[in-house]
Amino acid sequence: MLYLHQHFSTPAGSTATRSHAMARALAQRGHRVTMACGRFDGANTGLDGAFRHGRREGVVHGIRVVEFDIAYRNAMGLGARLLAFLHYAARATWLARAERWDVIIASSTPLSVALPALAARAPFVFEIRDPWPELPRAMGGVPAPLLWAMEALANAACRRAATVIALSPGMAETAQARGARQVQVIPNGADLDLFGPQIAPWRPDKARSHEVLAVYAGAHGRANGLDVVIAAAALLRPLPIRIILVGEGSEKPRLMARATAEGLANLTFLAPMPKPDLARLLAGAQIGLFLLAPVAEFAEYIAPNKLMDFCAAGLPIIGNVPGHAARVIEAGPSGLVVPPDDAAALAAALREVAMDRPRREAMGRAARQQAIRRWDRRLHSASFCKVVEAVALAG
Repeated sequence: MLYLHQHFSTPAGSTATRSHAMARALAQRGHRVTMACGRFDGANTGLDGAFRHGRREGVVHGIRVVEFDIAYRNAMGLGARLLAFLHYAARATWLARAERWDVIIASSTPLSVALPALAARAPFVFEIRDPWPELPRAMGGVPAPLLWAMEALANAACRRAATVIALSPGMAETAQARGARQVQVIPNGADLDLFGPQIAPWRPDKARSHEVLAVYAGAHGRANGLDVVIAAAALLRPLPIRIILVGEGSEKPRLMARATAEGLANLTFLAPMPKPDLARLLAGAQIGLFLLAPVAEFAEYIAPNKLMDFCAAGLPIIGNVPGHAARVIEAGPSGLVVPPDDAAALAAALREVAMDRPRREAMGRAARQQAIRRWDRRLHSASFCKVVEAVALAG
C-alpha cells in the first residue's frame, strides 16, 4: 500500500496525526505500508538521517516512510506553497509508478496529492481532509486559473477513485456532487490514550495558580480569525482568565504585536508543541477554544481534529463555528457556541464558563464521554482499514 500525505507526522510532531494512526493500523493488520511525505514544519516523521538525492527513508512504527526534502510551512506565500505542492506531486508520481502497489491512498490537502494517484497503475482511495477548491475559493486571493485547475483535478480525483473517504457529511456531499462512485464518512477521531485525565498537567510559567486557562491550539493564519480572541482578551482583563494561543502561522507576528500594543497581560503566545506536551497543557487547562474566521463554507466543510483533542482531554469547549462543529459541541452538551467574529459574545461565554466551576466540570465530563462513545480513533481506524482493504481486494 502506498499512502500519499505530504504533511505526515508522528505524535512527536505538533501537527495532525490522522495519517500516522491510519497507516499504523493498516501495518498492524499485516499490510506493507509505504508513507510518502514532504518536510513539513511542525511535523516529525520519525526519520533523522541525512537526505540523499533529495530523500531519506526508514521504518517508523511498522511503516516504511519515504520523506522527500521538500520544505513546507504555513507561513509560506501562495507561490511558494504551489511550488512545494507540485514538487511533492512530481516526486510522489515517480514513486507511484516505480513500484508495484495493490492500492494507493491519496490524502488531501493539498489537492495536488491526487496527481500521483491518477498517474499510477493501481486503484486508489481519495481522502478529503479539507475540500479544495471550495475553501480556497471562499477565502479569496487565489487566481481564477488556479481555481479552475483545482476544480478539474478535484473532479477527476472523485470520479476516478474507487472510494472517496470524507471527514464530514458536508465533504461527502461535495464528493458526490463531483461524481464519486462510493463515499464513506470517517471523521477525525480522538486519541484517548494521549489525551485525558490520566495525563500529568502542565501550566506555563506566566499562568497564576488561581487563573482559569483557555487554550487555542492550531494555525495562526487568515482562516483562523484570531483577532476576535485578542478583542475578547481586552474585555476580560479584570478577570482571572488567561487565554493561551499555541501554534504558528503568517498572522502570528501581527497578532503578537497587537497584543503587546494593547497591553494584554492575560494573553500568552506559545510555539507549536509536540502532541504529548500539548496533552499536558490541556490537562492543566480548563477550557478549549475552537475558533475560525467568519466564512460560511467552514460550517459544513471542516473536520476539526483540535475539537476531538479537547473532547478527549475532557475540556469544555467554546466555539464560534456554526454547523458541524457546533453540533458536536451541543451534542454533549460539552460547551457553548457563539456567533462568528463576535468578541463580546466570546468574552461573555468565557466569563460564564470560567466563573461557574460545577457547570464547567460537568461540560468537561460530557466532552470526555462523547469522545469515548463517538470519537475513539481506534474505531475509526478499523473502518478506514476495511475501506482500503476492500479496494485492494477488488483490484
